[in-house]
Amino acid sequence: MNSHLIVIHGDKRVPTDSPASIVQTTRQGNVLVVSLHNPPVNALGQPVRAGLLAAVAEADADPTVQAVLIVGEGKAFIAGADIREFGKPPVAPSLPEVCNRIEASSKIVIAAIHGPALGGGLEVAMSAHYRVALPAATLGLPEVNLGLLPGAGGTQRAPRLMGVQAAADLMLSGKHLSAKAALAAGLVDKLVEGGDAMVAGLTHAHELLATRAVPRRTRDIDIADKATALAELDALAADTARKSRGLFSPTKIVECIRAAVELPFDEGIAKERDLFVECLNSPQRAGLIHAFFAERETAKIPEAKAAAPRHFANIAVIGGGTMGAGITVSALDAGLKVTMIERDAESIARGQSNVEKVYDGLIGKGRLSAEAKAEIMTRYTPGISYDDICDADLVIEAVFEDIEVKKAVFKELDRVCKPGAVLATNTSYLDIDAIAAATSRPQDVIGLHFFSPANIMKLLEIVVPTTVASDVVTTAFELAKRLKKVPVRAGVCDGFIGNRILAVYKQAADYMMEDGASPYEIDEAVRGFGYPMGPFQVSDLAGGDIGWATRKRRAATRDPRARYVEVADRLCERGWFGQKTGRGFYLYPHGARVGQADPEVLAIVDAERAKKGITPRQFSADDIIRRYMAAMVNEGAKVLEEGIALRPLDIDVTFLSGYGFPRFRGGPMKWADMHGLPKVLADIREFAKEDALFWKPAPLLEKLVAEGRDFETLNKAA
Repeated sequence: MNSHLIVIHGDKRVPTDSPASIVQTTRQGNVLVVSLHNPPVNALGQPVRAGLLAAVAEADADPTVQAVLIVGEGKAFIAGADIREFGKPPVAPSLPEVCNRIEASSKIVIAAIHGPALGGGLEVAMSAHYRVALPAATLGLPEVNLGLLPGAGGTQRAPRLMGVQAAADLMLSGKHLSAKAALAAGLVDKLVEGGDAMVAGLTHAHELLATRAVPRRTRDIDIADKATALAELDALAADTARKSRGLFSPTKIVECIRAAVELPFDEGIAKERDLFVECLNSPQRAGLIHAFFAERETAKIPEAKAAAPRHFANIAVIGGGTMGAGITVSALDAGLKVTMIERDAESIARGQSNVEKVYDGLIGKGRLSAEAKAEIMTRYTPGISYDDICDADLVIEAVFEDIEVKKAVFKELDRVCKPGAVLATNTSYLDIDAIAAATSRPQDVIGLHFFSPANIMKLLEIVVPTTVASDVVTTAFELAKRLKKVPVRAGVCDGFIGNRILAVYKQAADYMMEDGASPYEIDEAVRGFGYPMGPFQVSDLAGGDIGWATRKRRAATRDPRARYVEVADRLCERGWFGQKTGRGFYLYPHGARVGQADPEVLAIVDAERAKKGITPRQFSADDIIRRYMAAMVNEGAKVLEEGIALRPLDIDVTFLSGYGFPRFRGGPMKWADMHGLPKVLADIREFAKEDALFWKPAPLLEKLVAEGRDFETLNKAA
C-alpha cells in the first residue's frame, strides 16, 4: 500500500487534516481509492462534484493506476443532490459532466455501494464501469417526487442496465430497490455479504484486474428487442398519462426512456437534458419542492424551545375499533408496548382481531412472516379494566366521536393514570379544552387527530389546547416522529385545520351542485385538478352518516342566514350512506369500489332545486375549480389569522398528507401564491355578489393583496 494522501476540495488540494476535506484519494497498490467525506449523506454538492472530476483526471494521468474505486464514508454511498443548492444558480462542474467523465475514464472504475445510492448518487454509480453492493445498500431514482427526472444520464443508462420496463418502474415510482433486488435487476454486478464497502470494492477491483477487465461503459450496452421495448413504452405512456393526473415529469420520463431505445446515446442524453430543463422550469417543480421543505418545517414549533419531550415506552389505546386498531398497529410497528382497553370481553376480542387482521393481511401479501407477527404481538396486551393502564406513559383515547363519551373516558383516565402520563384524545372536531377540563390535570391533555387508516395515513394533527404543558406538546411531536407520521400543530376550533377548511370547500361544492353542476361533474373537475377523488366520492367512502351526524351536531349553532343544502340529508334519510350501504351519491352494485352515476340522486337534486326555486346553470371545470379553491384558500387565511395554524405551510402539509391535495401544486396556500392572490381575491369578491355571507373575504387575504405580499412571506416570518 502506498501511503500518500491527496485531499481535493473543489479545485484546490488542501491538507488532510483540514475540515474542508471532502473528496480524498489514497493509493491501494494499483487502485486509486476515491472516498467521499461529505456528512451526513455525501450529498453531491459542488465540492463533491469537483473532487470526483479531479480524482478521475488524476487516475487517467497516472500510468501506475489501473483501477479507480469510488466509496462513500459514513452511512451512505451518495444519497442524492445537496438540498442547500436547491433554487440557486448551477455551479460548475455539472453532474452530467462528472458522470460522463467517470464513464470515459481509461481506467476501470468501480462503485462500491453501501447505504443509500439515490438520485444523482445512483447516476454516478451507473456511470462507473462496475458496481458492487453490500446488503444494506438501497438504490433509487426518486427525482419524480420533486417534479424532475434523472438529469445526469439516469434515463439513458438505467434502461441499458435493467431493461426498459424495470427502469421505468424504478423512475416512475420513485421507490428504492434493495441490494438483492438491484442485483436481480442487473443494476449491480455483485452482492458481497460481509465486510465494508472499501474491502468489498478493493476485492472486486483486484478480481477484475486479474481477468484483465477493461472499462465496460454503460453507454455502449445495446437495448435488446427494441420493437418489444417500444410496444411496452406505448402502453406505458398511456397508463402514465392516466395515472399521473396532470403531473408533468412522469410523461417526460417515458419520453426519455423512448429516446434511450430509439436514439444514439449522445442524442438521448441531449433529449434528457432538454426535458430535464423543462421539468426544472415547470411550476409543478416549485410546488413539489415547497412540499418537500414544508414537511420538514412542521416539526419546528415554539414549544420545542421551551421543553424536551417526556419519556414514553408504554402506550395505552382506549378503543379497539378501526381507528383504535390502526393507532395500535402504528405504535407496535414503532417498537412500543401497547395495552388496548375495551369495555368488555367481546369488544376487546374484536379489537385484537382488528389488529391481527392488519398483520395477517401483510402475511398474505408476503410482506411479513408469521414469526415476525408473533414477535410484534408479544408487545400487545388486551384488557377490559382501566386499572390495567396505571403505568402507561401515554394514553390515546379513540372512542366514539361524542364529547360526553370522551369526557367520561377522561375522568377514568384521570383516576387511574400515573402523574405525568400524557393523555391524548383522537378526535376530528371536538373541543379539546372541554375534554381537558373534565380532568384534574388539563396540562397533560392534548389532541392527536389520526387519519384513517391510522397505520397507513401519514398526517397527524397535534391539537394544542389552552392549558397544555409545553413538554406534552413536544412529546406528541416525538411520538409522531417515532410513528413516522407527518405532524402539524393545530389550535382548538371545530375541525382544527383540515376538517374546518374541508367543511367550507365542501359547502362550496354543495352550492354548485344545487346551482346546476351535478355531483359527478364536480368530482370530475376536482380529479382533473389532480385530486385522486372528488368531494362526493370522498363522502361515500367515509360514510354519509358521518357527515350527517356532524351536520346535526352543528344545527343548533348554524347561522340562520347561511344557505343550507339538504341533498346529502335526503340521501341519508333513505339510508344511502355510500360504499358501505351500496349507494350514496354513487351506486356500488355488488360491493363495487368504483361508483356509478345514479339517476335517482340527480332526481333528488332536481327536486331540491325546484323546492327552492333555483334555475340550474352550467358550470365549466374551470368554474368549479375557481370556487372550490377560492373557498379553501379563503378559509385557510381565516385559520391563519386566528392562529389555528402557525404558518401557511402547516395548512399545505395538512392537505398534502391527509386530504389528497395534489402534491405537485404544493398545497392550497402555495397554489394560491402561484396562481396569484389578487386573482383569488377577485374571484371571492365576484362570488360575493351571489352570497355575501359565505364569500366574505378573509381580512388577512385582503391585507396581503393590498401590501403586494403572498403567503410565503408569512412562512419566512414565522
